Amino acid sequence: MAEIIGGYFTSHVPAIGGAMHRGAQQDPYWQPFFDGLPPVRELLARKKPDVAVVFSNDHGLNFFLDTMPTFAVGAAPSYANADEGWGLPLYKTFPGHPALSWHIIEALVEDEFDVTMCQKMLVDHALSIPFELAWPGVEAWPIRIVPIGINTVQHPLPSARRTLALGRAVNRAIASWAGDEKVLIVGTGGLSHQLDGARAGFMNPSYDQFCLDHLAADPDALTRDSIHDIVRQAGTQGVEILNWIAARGALGEAAQEVHRNYHLPISNTAAATVWLEPEPA
Repeated sequence: MAEIIGGYFTSHVPAIGGAMHRGAQQDPYWQPFFDGLPPVRELLARKKPDVAVVFSNDHGLNFFLDTMPTFAVGAAPSYANADEGWGLPLYKTFPGHPALSWHIIEALVEDEFDVTMCQKMLVDHALSIPFELAWPGVEAWPIRIVPIGINTVQHPLPSARRTLALGRAVNRAIASWAGDEKVLIVGTGGLSHQLDGARAGFMNPSYDQFCLDHLAADPDALTRDSIHDIVRQAGTQGVEILNWIAARGALGEAAQEVHRNYHLPISNTAAATVWLEPEPA
């Protein structure tokens, strides 16, 4: 039986990748964010997960506004990065875990989630940057991935309640997997930010703290707002909190916070890094 060893949550701002590429991690502007990563790296080094189930959102490498699935699950043998136009270096290709991917897909469909199945999938900064933060400088990734994409771009967006239910269904799928892998759950994006329109530059630390304070112990509290209210409170792009909510669901019913770091701004975004661990039922 597979074991979920923890949940890693972090922001995926492209400028983070730029700071790493320039070696600017200890510059005063960036240091408060990067100082939140060593505890995560220590936990990963100790727990040594085999596979990561990653909840993130695509920014146009796979899907655009004319074709946007609500939920998409990768079932590829590998996942390459591609140029997104941010001026970042291409990141390393990730090995996949097709057998676990198909098990999760089949379980989700059985659970009445109509997911898009992707036997070919690219990964963008939403996935690559969090892994570069967690395992900086490695020549090859020490972990396989199952990527799960959530639509946070094109309305209508899924509700927070639906994304939490998705995560809980993934948790049940992992619990029924016959393998003995150690599984890391990852949620990326956010926190509050808006990059366009009259509210460009908007951040909301009080809403961010509400989400962080309830993520471990009471994730259902994050689902009581409509998706439109979440956009209003978190910003147009801050709705990426849906990725965190789904990942929290995948951890199981009970979880405890082990580590939290919060800082703003980085590139007009409130950023956080969190580690949660599941508690025995």
